[in-house]
Amino acid sequence: MTVEVLYFAWLRERIGHPRETVQTEAATPRALIAELAAQSDGHAAAFGDIAALRCAVDQQLTDLDAPLAGAREVAFFPPMTGG
Repeated sequence: MTVEVLYFAWLRERIGHPRETVQTEAATPRALIAELAAQSDGHAAAFGDIAALRCAVDQQLTDLDAPLAGAREVAFFPPMTGG
């Protein structure tokens, strides 16, 4: 499947671009992270601590073990704070 992957904040800085289109057979965001981390040193640095990541699939917050079947977009970002 083809998905648009979006990166925010320090993930974008470490990877070097805000988005990319990837071909994947990953069943979950966690599996997609493993594929992405193998692409480059920047990807590996961005995904070095997945406990510090949040994920959205098709603009819905989800956990890293949610199914990706049929997804068009996956976004990764650091935890958000509010006030």
